[in-house]
Amino acid sequence: MQASEGCLNLIKACEGFRPYPYLCPAGVPTIGYGSTRYADGRAVKLSDPPITEEVAQMIMKATLDDYEAAVSRYVTVELNQHQFDALVDFAYNAGAQNLRTSTLLKLLNQRQYEKAAEEFGKWVYGGGKKLGGLIKRRGLERDLFEQVA
Repeated sequence: MQASEGCLNLIKACEGFRPYPYLCPAGVPTIGYGSTRYADGRAVKLSDPPITEEVAQMIMKATLDDYEAAVSRYVTVELNQHQFDALVDFAYNAGAQNLRTSTLLKLLNQRQYEKAAEEFGKWVYGGGKKLGGLIKRRGLERDLFEQVA
């Protein structure tokens, strides 16, 4: 399964485009649409030159493959496209390792879909602080996850 155009649009809307490297709330150098690394795997550095929106989209799509693969590898139950997209967005933002070790995944793999959906709301902290942007994003992910195919 691959992320849909809707997933890409969700990432773009939640991340916003930033041409210059910046520190995200967790203190990680980031660029474009929330990318912490480039398509070739190099980590973003604050000294890197600015990029265009076209390059940011290319980076996002290239790195999305890793998150799609992680969701496919870690989830052992059937997913509809909306659920897959919500989990890919979550992994893109919170990290594939956080998805792998999450109660969200554990509950999902136990077919406890409703309880798993509730777990999105627990992932609203960045740099140790509750962030409004993450509260909104997790709500959007949960809404998407709960949509019937």
